[in-house]
Amino acid sequence: MPACPEATESCCWTAHVVVDHSEQGWTKLCNGVIVFDDGYFLAPDGHSEPIHAVAA
Repeated sequence: MPACPEATESCCWTAHVVVDHSEQGWTKLCNGVIVFDDGYFLAPDGHSEPIHAVAA
């Protein structure tokens, strides 16, 4: 399994899922970030940001 990015990194929302509540619209990642299915994430420090697509 790849390393878990820190919650303070710009790619923090790419971490792997540890708790899946997609039926409720959210998942919790290994770094404590919560990703919502509306395109936002909530960091452990309480700030929320939109998830930006990464060009491949």
